[in-house]
Amino acid sequence: MSGMSSMHSVLVGFVCLAIASAICCSSVGSSDNITTCFESERHALLQFKQGLVDESDSLASWKSEKDCCNWRGIGCNTQTGHVTSLNISFSTIDAYYYSSPSEAPLRGEINTSLLDLPYLNYLDFSFVDFQGIVIPKFIGSLSRLEKLRLRECNFSGHLPPQLGNLSNLHTLDLSYNDGVSLENLEWLTHLVSLRYLSMSSLDFSKVVNWPQSLSKLTSLNELLLDGCNLPNMNPRSISLINSSTSLQLLHLSYNNLNSSIFYWIAKASTSIIHIDLSGNKLESGIPKGFQNLCSLESLNLSYNNISGNIEDSTKALYCANNTLETLDLDYNHFWGSIPELTGFSELRYFDLSWNNLNGSLTESIGQLYSLQNLYLNGNSMSGVITESHFRNLSRLQALGLALNRFSMNISSDWKPPFQRLSWLDMSYCNVGPNFPKWILTQRNLSELYLSNAGISGSLPPNFSDILSTGLQTIDFSTNQIHGKLPNLSTTSLGYVNLAYNRFFGAVPLFPPTITLLDLSYNKFSEPLSSICETNSFGAHSPLLNLDISHNLLTGELPNCWMLFQQLISLNLGWNRLSGKLPSSLGNLEGIEAMRLHENKFSGELPSLENCTGLQLVDLGNNNLSGKIPTWIGQSLTDLSILRLRSNKFNGFIPMSLCNLATIHVLDLSRNNISGALPHCFSNITALADDIGTDYDSSTELVWKGIEIEFGKNLDSMRSIDMSSNYLVGEIPESIARMTELKSLNLSRNHLTGKLPQDFGNMKMLESLDLSRNNLSGEIPPSFSTLHFLGVLDVSHNQLSGRIPGGTQLQGFNASVYTDNLGLCGPPLTPDCSRNGTTPTDDNKERHDNDGHISLGFLISAVLGFITGFWVVCGSLLLKSSWRYAYFKFFDDSRDWIYVKMAVYKAKCRGDYFKDKWKFWN
Repeated sequence: MSGMSSMHSVLVGFVCLAIASAICCSSVGSSDNITTCFESERHALLQFKQGLVDESDSLASWKSEKDCCNWRGIGCNTQTGHVTSLNISFSTIDAYYYSSPSEAPLRGEINTSLLDLPYLNYLDFSFVDFQGIVIPKFIGSLSRLEKLRLRECNFSGHLPPQLGNLSNLHTLDLSYNDGVSLENLEWLTHLVSLRYLSMSSLDFSKVVNWPQSLSKLTSLNELLLDGCNLPNMNPRSISLINSSTSLQLLHLSYNNLNSSIFYWIAKASTSIIHIDLSGNKLESGIPKGFQNLCSLESLNLSYNNISGNIEDSTKALYCANNTLETLDLDYNHFWGSIPELTGFSELRYFDLSWNNLNGSLTESIGQLYSLQNLYLNGNSMSGVITESHFRNLSRLQALGLALNRFSMNISSDWKPPFQRLSWLDMSYCNVGPNFPKWILTQRNLSELYLSNAGISGSLPPNFSDILSTGLQTIDFSTNQIHGKLPNLSTTSLGYVNLAYNRFFGAVPLFPPTITLLDLSYNKFSEPLSSICETNSFGAHSPLLNLDISHNLLTGELPNCWMLFQQLISLNLGWNRLSGKLPSSLGNLEGIEAMRLHENKFSGELPSLENCTGLQLVDLGNNNLSGKIPTWIGQSLTDLSILRLRSNKFNGFIPMSLCNLATIHVLDLSRNNISGALPHCFSNITALADDIGTDYDSSTELVWKGIEIEFGKNLDSMRSIDMSSNYLVGEIPESIARMTELKSLNLSRNHLTGKLPQDFGNMKMLESLDLSRNNLSGEIPPSFSTLHFLGVLDVSHNQLSGRIPGGTQLQGFNASVYTDNLGLCGPPLTPDCSRNGTTPTDDNKERHDNDGHISLGFLISAVLGFITGFWVVCGSLLLKSSWRYAYFKFFDDSRDWIYVKMAVYKAKCRGDYFKDKWKFWN
């Protein structure tokens, strides 16, 4: 009994132990029962946070939540409660919100307290600004790390080799830390589990053995080393590489690598799918070793210097089961024609744009059954393209043939095998004379470019069919298309460029989606009322650029510009618009360029004080009147171009214009402006380096006496024109401090006084016109330092003195100095003595060398002296009676002079004593 009882007790004990053990395990295994992380790890995280500056309060949860497992960016093991991941990174999109590392949401340093997180396997600090510190060595002691991401963290210095201790690492991203450099990659070979490696933008210039080191990473799938200044490899060392990787994606763009890289790639992996070698210095073609890369789908060799025949290069890509899907060889220097392509039946993406390809397009292109994208833009190809080139391209979605010399010979009733084109560009090809009707068969077309395509006539009657398919962009500019445009208000168009055609009639209604509308250089007429009547336009219209210049628009400008708050550029120049400028123009708060020139607008300027972003204002050649508003210089401080010429503005030049510190062109000519030139013009000496605008900043300027249109070269222009006004007073001395000025025109005013002595400080001057004023005094000697001066006119003034010599000032026509009665010297006169002006001592040497004292003059003087001497002296020696009479004349003359002097002396003495006697009496 006692034995049975004892056995029973043991069994009961085992059962109780099993139950207790199960309860205990259940308690540990349930995530619901773990509410807080370990206190030591919580404390370590708080210490780490103390080293960060968190002005955006992105880590607010780190103080409001007690359980650190619920903090932002913290991940814990649900069974043990240990912290396993720390991710305080910001996405690439978030990173764009700050323009420099100093504006990052988080910045600071990395505290060694991270070592108290022994179970950490994932660490991501991407886009946190660590302010140029060196990557801490102790990170190499976080032995459990599997993923380490430190992308764009503003690290610097040498990369610590201790990172090689992270043997469990399979993802390493250190990219875009521009200040980080490497000396070798020996540490990297210890990361045997590494599958993803990105070190783009790090400095590899001293890492000579990088190909050998990378070849040892046999598990590597993705390698990104863009912009690393990789040294070129020795082709002989490639043969010593025995191991290969599992690479599928390789990015080595912008490293100045030569063609030896091809051989390393061919040996490094046969399973590679995507290769990007753009922006290098590849010169020779693709080697035959590439024929083993049968998995290759994408190859980008753009922006290189590859030469030779493209056929030789593409043959190297052929293999029995070629699955190449993407071939991108754009921006190279290939010569030759397109080869036969029948071996690339799986090719989907074919890009040979921006090379030097010539010859015609092979019809074998039509055998690429899988082709979806074909780009041949920007070459020198020619020949005729027919339906045969597209015979089997039923999957074609994008076609680029622009900037070649192709001629399209396609029948008007052709129905292409493809109907899913979304992008078509045949600009600068001979597509005409009629509009290609086959384009109207496409049902997915989004962008259509037919600029300068030789099209004439009118648009097809059913052109509106293609507009209802979701077309967003049309560019038919520089053709000879005529007729009226249909109502486009119900379309999805966002970009419309019909410039340089022959469209006429009223400007039609456009959709509310329009962002760019260019109808310039056509024959549109009637008032511009449609701009306000377009359906659904509201306060948030996306219209950015409106250009209807060089047309025949009439009537007044509508007063609805408050609807276009996003408008950046407005050009209605060269029309027949009249009336007052509407006040709603002042609501264009985002506008940067306003051109209303060459019209018939009248009245005073409306207030544009709210248009503070204006950089170009051209109101020239209208009938505007009133005073120049002071708010121009007070509110429009970013102005680069202000052109108010040929109007009826009056009053003084406002002093506020001196605030236009970045002005390039200031043209107030041909108005009724009076008063003196402001002395504060020296404030605008800065003269911005460039206009800095994205819009077309072309405008008409008077340059060297000729009105011409300036486009991109407007950036370098520096011009002030205040001619043909009623300005009085002197030219202020401060004007000479405008050292960057290239053109100055103050002609046809009533300016007086002398020219500033320091005029020569404006050494960049190319054109100077001070004619038809009342300027006086001499031309300052400093004019001789104006070496770039190509146009000069100081005629019709009261200038005097000698024209400074020894410079190009003598090379101008005499007419530029005429009607200055006191002005002399070449090229106006041979010298200054004939005008009654005596040369100064300073100019004696110049007179001695000015060409008037010649050898002939000296010979004549000597002969004259000899002849005169012997005529007089010789006759006295030979004839005694003449000699006696000659000396008697001199003796009598001497006696007469002596008597006269004695009498005069005695008389003076008598008068002296007589006056003295009177004084004392």
